[in-house]
Amino acid sequence: MSKRVVYREFGEEPEPTPEPSLLPIAQQKVRVQISRKGRGGKTVTVIAGLQGTEDTYKDLLKKLKTLCGAGGTVKDDTIEIQGEHVDKIVTALVGWGYKQCKRG
Repeated sequence: MSKRVVYREFGEEPEPTPEPSLLPIAQQKVRVQISRKGRGGKTVTVIAGLQGTEDTYKDLLKKLKTLCGAGGTVKDDTIEIQGEHVDKIVTALVGWGYKQCKRG
């Protein structure tokens, strides 16, 4: 018997689509760099190259903001932390299992 749907009532939930395969954190190529562009001369530390869900980004953002004692946000699959915190962030990411951290 096949699982092909021929008829479906309104309001029934379709089968969930599988999430795209995400690399384990040890295989992700993370880049940490300083940026001032488009921010009125303010310095932010940008963490790019992360893969994960929205919840993963929010959890990591919260940890990094606490570590650096600064504000931050998630924008376009990157995390931005206010101020210049490259060394702290790279050390923390390596400690949490991210093996390929590059300083930009």
